[in-house]
Amino acid sequence: MKLISICFCFVFVSLSLSACNPSQDAGQGGDTIDLLVKGDYVVTMDADDTIIEDGAVAIDGGLILAVGPAAEIEAEYTASEVLDGPHRIVMPGLVNGHSHAAMTLLRGVADDLALMDWLQNYIFPAEVQFVDAEFVRIGTELACWEMIRGGTTTFVDMYYYPDTIAEVVEQCGMRALVSATVIDQRSPDAESAADSITKGLGFIGRWQDRNPRITPIFGPHSNYTLNAEQLQATRRAADSMGVPISIHVSESPFELQYSQDTYGMTSIEFYESIGFFNGPTIAAHVVWPTEDEIPILVKRKVGVIHNPTSNMKIASGIAPVADMLQAGVLVGLGTDGAASNNDLDMWEEMRLAALLQKVDRMDPEVLSATTVLTMATRGGAAAIGLGDVIGSLEVGKQADVIQVAFTDVHHIPTYDVVSHLVYVTDEQDVASVVVDGKVLMKDHELLTIDTERVRAEANALAARIQSALNERNAAMPAVTE
Repeated sequence: MKLISICFCFVFVSLSLSACNPSQDAGQGGDTIDLLVKGDYVVTMDADDTIIEDGAVAIDGGLILAVGPAAEIEAEYTASEVLDGPHRIVMPGLVNGHSHAAMTLLRGVADDLALMDWLQNYIFPAEVQFVDAEFVRIGTELACWEMIRGGTTTFVDMYYYPDTIAEVVEQCGMRALVSATVIDQRSPDAESAADSITKGLGFIGRWQDRNPRITPIFGPHSNYTLNAEQLQATRRAADSMGVPISIHVSESPFELQYSQDTYGMTSIEFYESIGFFNGPTIAAHVVWPTEDEIPILVKRKVGVIHNPTSNMKIASGIAPVADMLQAGVLVGLGTDGAASNNDLDMWEEMRLAALLQKVDRMDPEVLSATTVLTMATRGGAAAIGLGDVIGSLEVGKQADVIQVAFTDVHHIPTYDVVSHLVYVTDEQDVASVVVDGKVLMKDHELLTIDTERVRAEANALAARIQSALNERNAAMPAVTE
């Protein structure tokens, strides 16, 4: 790890700032910029894992202009707004590579169940009964509140009513890849897989050029809820629009057995055989890849999203993350939905990802803190196709930046900031969040979401869901010993 504490040569975008911001300030620096974010440490997550003591990030027009020692940055620029840095760590925003955001409203509805029992007997029926555009709006707002509070700036979502999801993301200021879900059954927003694809094409057409923070994509559910022809049709639709696909892959023993029984091969081999991986693919979970399948993921540049909490809770297994990373697979982290997690805390995912690999491999050196932090930032950005845009604090990248407060008792003392970020920090430590150069949370205060309204709406909807569940449970025959 490269630590720079005294002299750091920073560069800035060689364009005329006066054209973007014609007013010149006669204050401390020369050029006037939008925002300056300071910290006792700046953890850049660049390729050299550079850490700068007493550092700062200069931001203007949504872009990072300079990263370096605060004294040098402040000599060069005068900022309209400053997020000061005593006892704070500045770092890239976290990338949640797999979520079902609106399922915050189903948090705790069904626990301690295997995947297929959970899905078929609880989640799918509940979604048909309760999920509509209003459910998705409230649930997604609740999820964005939780994610911003925890320092997540980008997420990949797969759920119903994608226009509603995108509208919430647009309003709250986050960055997201929003999937149009495709599934071979009647769903809350479509009658069939074909209907899902048709509606998905419309959604992507409406949002493709509307907001650079929002990337509309396709989200076919899995190879056990869609057949080969439907999966190929979804890939063709995605390719026709030039967008990626997000899908559950090799998640559980059930899926592997289903694929073997149905197609005579494992899941990843099946996807490869039908050309599904020929376009950009984000594969969630990938718990059970074989030694022969991992090279396929490397060859096709499939972005794998590891979801340790969800995988543990549903007993799906322990993904061979260390093996995939060693082979060159692009691996990021995700929370999955709050119905199977039961929160959206990326700090918890980092910690569990590291600890699970260590105990599974019986090797305390496997999956270091730096490696896991990379999976949550730069590596996660690469896995979802945004590696050139976000994931590290480097000149020219979009300004998705967070400040982590190191004032709580669990940060005393601090010898290694990266160790503390992975093994100590939790979502309550995040102080400020910036996306695309806009401050979404300042000193723990959310600025883009009316949290009291969302709290009231979520609780009111949850009360209706609970009432309906109580009625259903009362109508079910009693279980006798």
